[in-house]
Amino acid sequence: MNEKRKKNRYFKYLTVVLLVVFIVAASLFVMNLWERGQGLFPEPDPSDQPFVYEGKEYRLKENIETFLVLGLDKYEKDESVLDSYNNDKQADFLMLFVFDNNAKTFSAIHVNRDTMTKVNVLGVAGNKIDSVTKQIALAHTHGNGKDVSCRNTADAVSDLLLGRKVNHYLSLTMDSVPILNDAVGGVEVTVLDDFTGIDDGLVKGQTVTLRGEQALHYVRTRYGLEDSTNSTRMERQRQYVNALHAKFEQCVAQDPDFIVNTSLSVSEYLVSDRSVTQLQELVRKFNEYEFTGIRSMEGESRLGAEFIEFYPKESSIKKIVAELFYTPKD
Repeated sequence: MNEKRKKNRYFKYLTVVLLVVFIVAASLFVMNLWERGQGLFPEPDPSDQPFVYEGKEYRLKENIETFLVLGLDKYEKDESVLDSYNNDKQADFLMLFVFDNNAKTFSAIHVNRDTMTKVNVLGVAGNKIDSVTKQIALAHTHGNGKDVSCRNTADAVSDLLLGRKVNHYLSLTMDSVPILNDAVGGVEVTVLDDFTGIDDGLVKGQTVTLRGEQALHYVRTRYGLEDSTNSTRMERQRQYVNALHAKFEQCVAQDPDFIVNTSLSVSEYLVSDRSVTQLQELVRKFNEYEFTGIRSMEGESRLGAEFIEFYPKESSIKKIVAELFYTPKD
């Protein structure tokens, strides 16, 4: 009888445990389905939408390819959060390269990291569950700190550019700047700001060859300078990217293996949806296509509740989108 009670008690406990497991599993399954559902609302296809700029109708260009490059900075020292869905890496540098494969040209759009735009909030499965308006730099903090975060940032850039799709991405932590800089033998610039007290080797108006950490200071620093806005830092970043691109072209022309070797040297800092071979093809376009310049959006910087917020002019966004992605209808 005693044995029978024990067995009944055992089966009762087992039933309760199985029920709890079932409820938890079912809850997770339903939550996952719900999260997936949030991302299943059909997005309008821009090719089906009329696009009018300055009273003229435009049609989408064919064979356009976009590639987003992110420069990431960490704002906390707790390494344990880097693979979580609350990671601490923000996109301090955002530049979208737009390749016109028919015209054999490419352009770049330099996006202010303080730009206020719609950013997707992601659930534990990496699916969109909500969207909020915040600085575009923070889009990368939603996700796993790697591919999911990059894709989320790409989606935010796409939304900012009136739905134009971002095809591919590559992110590098800012720690990689000195490595890339020195790989090309240093980058020459004419210093645009006074870095006294931060890096006394960077004197405004002087032409210097940036090496090592100095290159990182030049493209990253904004606090402590006379003008600490991101717009001023963006001017330095554009200047640096143009000079780096020129040196990169020279290195590739001299050494066919330069891309592979450089990729390997920064592999631990890099996340991309492209393989090394595909990145080589991309670099080939950088070298062979005509570069038509870097564009940036006009707008206004305001002090928000805590941080500087940049509000781009709709007319400026529309002009960039019209010029790079569309062509006037006949």
